[in-house]
Amino acid sequence: MNIIIPMAGWGTRLRPHTLTVPKPLIKVAGKSVVERLIEEINGSLSEPVTNLVFIIKPEFGKQVEEMLYHSAKKLGIPAHIVYQKEALGTAHAIFQAEKFLDGKVFVAYADTLFKGKIHIDRESDSIILVKKVDNPEQFGVVQLDEKGRIKHFVEKPARFVSDLAIVGIYYFKQGEILRNEIKYLLDNNITKSGEYQLTDALSAMLEKGLIFKPATIDKWMDFGNKKAAVQTNKEILEWEYQHQGNLRGENISLMDTQIIPPCYIGNNVKISGGQIGPYVSIEDGTTIENSRIQNSLIGMNTEIANAVFTDSMIGNYVKINMKDRNPSLNLGDYSKIG
Repeated sequence: MNIIIPMAGWGTRLRPHTLTVPKPLIKVAGKSVVERLIEEINGSLSEPVTNLVFIIKPEFGKQVEEMLYHSAKKLGIPAHIVYQKEALGTAHAIFQAEKFLDGKVFVAYADTLFKGKIHIDRESDSIILVKKVDNPEQFGVVQLDEKGRIKHFVEKPARFVSDLAIVGIYYFKQGEILRNEIKYLLDNNITKSGEYQLTDALSAMLEKGLIFKPATIDKWMDFGNKKAAVQTNKEILEWEYQHQGNLRGENISLMDTQIIPPCYIGNNVKISGGQIGPYVSIEDGTTIENSRIQNSLIGMNTEIANAVFTDSMIGNYVKINMKDRNPSLNLGDYSKIG
């Protein structure tokens, strides 16, 4: 079983946080987005993962590559990195990992967070993860036939055809079939808006009689922008507090501080005075003094004093010393206020 993770986008909607690190490597409650994604998929499988393949831009650099290798190592999965040098679409990105498109394969987009077990129907050639949504016109959706099989893929339907949105995680029993269909698109320059689309390859597989079935998940969370990231942090903290209880690391110092759960507090965090929570994630090495913070993500090695804010996203190595209340902040790495 191979897992292929396309993550070559710049993540522009989540700037300034993606100016220093790709979106999938931003941490939520102690773990990067991509690490959480891998864990959820790996936990659903009845067989070991043979290869974990990250598709990135060469411009991301060696430090990012080392972070990805480290994430895979923690899970005990051999990792590989391949490059998409030009942004030529979803199918083109996946084809950069062509030698790993063999046998059983998962393709999972790295900004997709979910909770729940993936049920793999062994009679199906492919499983597409879906989630029922209230606004299907904003998503790619699947249409089902009377047997519950997928019969069409529809991108952002103007009129209602289905409310089953495509999550961005796909299973293929024979990855080589997907590889061949994508190669056909590339060889024949079959594009939409100048890009090679994965849905075109999937539609070709349907036309050839392959069986596609949907699989639903318990929870689907977006990480596309700051508002979505803050909401996802809240949902993850709720889920993990319910299932795990204590969400604290080691060597934590708390003095005259009220912690309202659920909150995640990383290693070597120092908090004195004020009130933290609910729904706050604080990464390793951060110091907070005399502050009231709710519903926010705070990066590592950040220093915060005399602050009052909520619905915020604070990067790594940030310094904040505020005298006035600010309802919401969005600060990238190495920012400074006060």
